[in-house]
Amino acid sequence: MLGTMLGGFAVPALAQPAPPSPPPAPAQGPVPQFDTGAQAVDTASQLPEGQVIRAVLVEGSQRIEPDTVRSYVQLRPGATYTREDLDEALRDLFETELFADVEIRDNQGELTIVVQENPVINRILLEGNRRLDDDDIRGEIRLAPRQIFTRSRARADVARIIELYRRRGRFAASVEPQMVELDQNRVDIVFEISEGPRSRVQQINVIGNEVFSDSDLRSEMATKQSRFFRFFSSSDTFDPDRLAFDQQRLRQFYLTEGYADFRVISAVAELTPDRRDFIITYVVEEGERYRFGELELDSDLRDFSSERFAGFIPMQTGDWYNAQQIEDTIDRLNETAGLLGYAFAEARPEFNINRDDRTMDVRFRIEETPRVYIERIDINGNTLTRDKVIRREFRLQEGDAFNSFLVRRSQSRIQSLGFFQENFEIEQSPGSAPDRIVLTANVEENPTGELQVSAGFSSLERFILNFSVRQRNFLGKGQELRAGVNWSSFSNSIELGFTEPYLFDRNIAVGVDLFRRDFDSFNFIGNDRNTTYEQVSTGFQVRAGVPLTEYWTLALRYGLSQEDITLDRNTFFINDECSPLLAGRFLCDTIGERIISSIGYSLVYNNLDNNVRPSSGRRIILSQDFAGLLGDVRYLRTRIDADQYFNIGSGFIFGLSAEAGYIQSFENRGGAGVDDVRLTDRFFLGEPQIRGFDIRGVGPRVQRFSYEPGTNNLITEERFVTDDAIGGRAYYLARAELEIPLGSGARELGFRPSIFVDAGAVFGVTDPVLQTFPCLDANGNEVGRTPCTGDAIPGPIITRLLDNTGNPLFIAPDGTLTPDAVTDGTNNPEANRTIAPFLERFVGDSPSPRVTIGAGVSWNSPFGPFRIDLAYALLQEEGDEDKIFSFNIGTQF
Repeated sequence: MLGTMLGGFAVPALAQPAPPSPPPAPAQGPVPQFDTGAQAVDTASQLPEGQVIRAVLVEGSQRIEPDTVRSYVQLRPGATYTREDLDEALRDLFETELFADVEIRDNQGELTIVVQENPVINRILLEGNRRLDDDDIRGEIRLAPRQIFTRSRARADVARIIELYRRRGRFAASVEPQMVELDQNRVDIVFEISEGPRSRVQQINVIGNEVFSDSDLRSEMATKQSRFFRFFSSSDTFDPDRLAFDQQRLRQFYLTEGYADFRVISAVAELTPDRRDFIITYVVEEGERYRFGELELDSDLRDFSSERFAGFIPMQTGDWYNAQQIEDTIDRLNETAGLLGYAFAEARPEFNINRDDRTMDVRFRIEETPRVYIERIDINGNTLTRDKVIRREFRLQEGDAFNSFLVRRSQSRIQSLGFFQENFEIEQSPGSAPDRIVLTANVEENPTGELQVSAGFSSLERFILNFSVRQRNFLGKGQELRAGVNWSSFSNSIELGFTEPYLFDRNIAVGVDLFRRDFDSFNFIGNDRNTTYEQVSTGFQVRAGVPLTEYWTLALRYGLSQEDITLDRNTFFINDECSPLLAGRFLCDTIGERIISSIGYSLVYNNLDNNVRPSSGRRIILSQDFAGLLGDVRYLRTRIDADQYFNIGSGFIFGLSAEAGYIQSFENRGGAGVDDVRLTDRFFLGEPQIRGFDIRGVGPRVQRFSYEPGTNNLITEERFVTDDAIGGRAYYLARAELEIPLGSGARELGFRPSIFVDAGAVFGVTDPVLQTFPCLDANGNEVGRTPCTGDAIPGPIITRLLDNTGNPLFIAPDGTLTPDAVTDGTNNPEANRTIAPFLERFVGDSPSPRVTIGAGVSWNSPFGPFRIDLAYALLQEEGDEDKIFSFNIGTQF
């Protein structure tokens, strides 16, 4: 497709009469040249001064009415005109930007305005843009289909597109606008874009620094030098705004080190000769280093005496001057004044520089201001959420004394609802009187309904299918309604839940959950998973929570469920009874149906800044559940969980967490090797709780080793070993994790890397009775039980097969089992089940900590959430199953 370049334009200068001629018809299809200047013949210089206008005619107009054209000029029949009047008329017509060309012809006072209208835009096309989507560019440009095309708008749009690319560090980008003419005075506008490479910062030079090295100063800057390892970061991309920001960072750094006279003399960014990258040069003057001199606090507030609050100044005379400490002190003084009700109190520092002894005197001055009260609370922007849902989270009411702490607390509580935008803030503005203030919550509602259909693959549960519906703000009342179905290779469930956070408009939360969960437990033979028992739980739970203080909450719950645990009868049963030789004593003791009726409570302390993704604050939960009300199981389970988060600056978030639990049984199930706590009620530990170990890979377990046939040699290859985790009564777990910030580009992709240390253990179970086999001598006589010594070898255990009435079974000639010893006069051999010998070991029951270190990254990928961890076990016990690599991925469709 040939195009017409939208080049420069000629400025109309003179109006000139010429023989009348019709305007040229618009060409159809692409043309080689498009000139937008005015065309005229110069005879206007012959105009007699003061000639009278006899008529004003309009030719060439198509969409615009002739009267409209005449209204744009000051030429009227009967009036006199001069050459300057015609020139002014031309300028007026071009300033409307409605015409591509204008000509005024004079025939002895009969003026003819010949116009060529600007075309109508048919469509806007973008070519060559790969780094920016069409929608990103169309949202910036002003030209649009069905608008009138003008050259000035086209030039402005070219500048906007180039600016978009410059914001993304592509200073070599260029845009060529072209116009393709169509019939009916329509055009297609094509922006041909050459994006060019990203303009990176090749080098950063600092001149004039003597105290700190170039590398020290570069580490303080947001802009970084281009290096191969910064492929996930955009910090090495040149950005003029970041250049100004770095000057402030340098000044802030020197001010915190005592250099009060520091200044940046110049900051220059130069393109390299190939015009691809930038070299930035800073010229600085460090100046002298100062110490703090006299420090004073002068307050005119009645409740804020200088003597009482002088301790809020952390600096001491003689310390090196630090501007950051000045700012922190101001914030602390203002915050304290706000706590006392002085919303508009402001601490102002007054400086006195003593250049002779290089000291800085600082006086913090707080002028008198009235105590402030809340006049009203305004809520704007909520279309779905009811006002009361937001108002009940305010810790202040209209008429209360202002308190800055309670304002921030209200802000955190509203933010933690999860209904509104991030970085929500409560605005403060003066009221109708000096002692009145208005609080305004300008909210932007986020979608609170969630419909998710996902499928994926997990290293824990292999194939996963999930369908869930959740509304966190049902009918705008803050209620939560949810339903979900989950299915995987080892578990599936269906759950329904409802929560009312404020029952009868009182601060009492109530909820109910209904569930059906099917779980297949498994063990390992090498790397192969084998299902052991199946657990089916059906029941419900009702919950209630009431706040005790601002940060303490008491939650109560009652649950009732029926649990049914079964084993595969064909695999683990002999003569209609569970065989410990096949299943293990711990599994045989577990099977059966039981009713679990439990009541419990949780005592919660929570001052996190954000419940969804906290960056500071603490959460502590103490929980106890007692089972035994009308049920078949009696125990007391106790757990404590604590989390602490620290925002250590520069985007780094450090988290510490610890948890522990213990279960005490009130049953006496009796029998050697039988623990009073059932297998399904014990604690288990492994992936994902402690990374670096396999699922249930930590703690007490029973391992089975087979013998080489006819020998006393064990087969110890991992793939032939059966491994059953049996859990413990007690456990503890601790984590330390540092979330590492990335550049804006990686953040936009949803990357969140972290490094971590995990430590924990599960222990405290009764030693199970291990299965043994007879040791046989060379003559086949039993001389002991496994493990065998000397020349004895383990022999199999043979069990007679019986029918339902307890009578022995025989093998009929056709291979079927029959209670008849003789068939057609033929003696049938006895039916037996032979179990090859094996050796059982009980290992892992130790409170010694298992410790792992590792790194991981979360990614909100286009295919769904993705988490990958690499962890190495530093400390482990015999029998623990470590695992270096683990991942979880899902895809939505």
